[in-house]
Amino acid sequence: MTRALEVTNLRVTGPGGPIVPRMDLSVDAGETVAVVGESGCGKSMTAKAVIGLLPKGVTATGHLRLGDVDVDLARGPSALDGLRGRRISLLLQNPFTSLSPVHRCGAQIVASLPRAQRSDAEVARRLAEVDLPERVARQYPFELSGGMRQRVALAASLACDPEVLIGDEPTTALDVTTQREVLDLLGRVQEDRGMALLLITHDLGVARERADRILVMYSGRLVESGPGSELFDAPRHPYTAVLRDSEPPLSHRVERLTTVAGSVPRPWDVTDSCAFAARCPRADDRCRTHEPPLTGDDSLVACWHPLSPDEASPVPVAEATTRRHRVDPAPLVVVRDLDRRFSETAPPALDGVCITVGAGEAVGIVGESGSGKTTLARCLVGLEKPDSGSIEWTSALPPARRAQIVFQDPNSALNPAMSIGATLAEALRAGGRPATDVPELLDMIGLPQSYARRRPRGLSGGEQQRVAIARALAPRPELLICDEAVSALDVSVQAQILNLLGELLQRLDLALLFITHDLAVVRQVATRLYIMKSGQVVDSGDVDEILTDPQHAYTQLLLSSVPRREVGGEHGEISR
Repeated sequence: MTRALEVTNLRVTGPGGPIVPRMDLSVDAGETVAVVGESGCGKSMTAKAVIGLLPKGVTATGHLRLGDVDVDLARGPSALDGLRGRRISLLLQNPFTSLSPVHRCGAQIVASLPRAQRSDAEVARRLAEVDLPERVARQYPFELSGGMRQRVALAASLACDPEVLIGDEPTTALDVTTQREVLDLLGRVQEDRGMALLLITHDLGVARERADRILVMYSGRLVESGPGSELFDAPRHPYTAVLRDSEPPLSHRVERLTTVAGSVPRPWDVTDSCAFAARCPRADDRCRTHEPPLTGDDSLVACWHPLSPDEASPVPVAEATTRRHRVDPAPLVVVRDLDRRFSETAPPALDGVCITVGAGEAVGIVGESGSGKTTLARCLVGLEKPDSGSIEWTSALPPARRAQIVFQDPNSALNPAMSIGATLAEALRAGGRPATDVPELLDMIGLPQSYARRRPRGLSGGEQQRVAIARALAPRPELLICDEAVSALDVSVQAQILNLLGELLQRLDLALLFITHDLAVVRQVATRLYIMKSGQVVDSGDVDEILTDPQHAYTQLLLSSVPRREVGGEHGEISR
């Protein structure tokens, strides 16, 4: 096999110290190598160092070989001039970030083409390669769906005919069917071209299903690697096992997902020890005083006490609680024949939608992007006004006490200029509660009271989402709406948030409307499910019945699009 990319002795350093202390990796022509790990493990920084797009103040050293070209990364980004965007290319998570909103899609593809190939016919050919019609060349990114925008971004990334493509979370923001379409497309293009793919992802199902090899990073270090088909079946590093067991299973419901206490340490804070030692139940004095070497042949592991193939998860499962499942709860809100159009020419965002949420009930809504899920949520909290139909609340509480919403991205939902304490105090006053209840809110979401003085930028993504949940709960609403509230989180943090939501629902006797495109996640939190497509409810019923024995063709399509998930180890008690 021809080696397409080889990186040795990579070291990435920021103002605080080493971000990636040392990293070696390689990708062969036609091979897919996935890099997984929690946020803050150095995945994206490794990718940016390889392509020479590190942020200001961050430098890289090491040796890179791209085909027959040797590059000394210590020379800086200029060392990759003439290679970046030609022999190696980057596909980012959010096409809104990588595509210009003021230029037509065709012009953005043309900009990536060699001058001799810049023609309408060539743009059309490039669009056809990613299954897009010629008309897309004349459209702007905002006129396209999320999946179509990502295809345009892919066409632009492939226009230079790279030998290596780096995909940095390229499917994270996509619904399950669009994700499969994009991944299938990537696989087809890769096979046709013999292109190497370095895939950065926090979706273990995608890594398991698509990667030939998987690299597991923790605190800037490679801690395990192995064949994609085997790594999660029999992990050797305790951290890999924890990641696997944190993933919610699609096949059944568990009472509590596996999590591990604490967070990823900053790489520069780890010296002469195993980086995972502080969170690992197997750690001993040797782990805390000596860093384990990376050893092995085809499979590598850096651990003084690796797991054997027949060992269970190294993290004990917390005692399970009884899942609440109310029988015929009294209605809290009834939605009847809701319609909403954003223009006369656009298809309806909502088309005769009828749903009911009972008091204290957990209800899920699943569907592709554009199915109307978020529009429905915004109508329930008063951010959108329906064109027709009714929303009937059984309580006479003011709107702030009826429903509150938690959005997908806490970084954009929280005011960066306000402290956490001020943010929560404002929400408390909106619900008629005193600002002195801020410490109680922080305790409720499992954050230290000292966090009241911090601003959002000083918190991790998972901590920010906890704050967003606390803000939503401050007015003591009867209904909590979560709109893709865990989709942007890595699998271990996602498990923490899902467990927290379960505990809060039990403690506060809340109703929950959980909107997601992740069927495995919705199975863990909801007892009843609505399936939406093109603004309509096309299927509904008990969540376990729908996901175990789907009858509707669209529900079957959604289930068939989910990346393969396998439960490794006893990571929760099954609740039928």
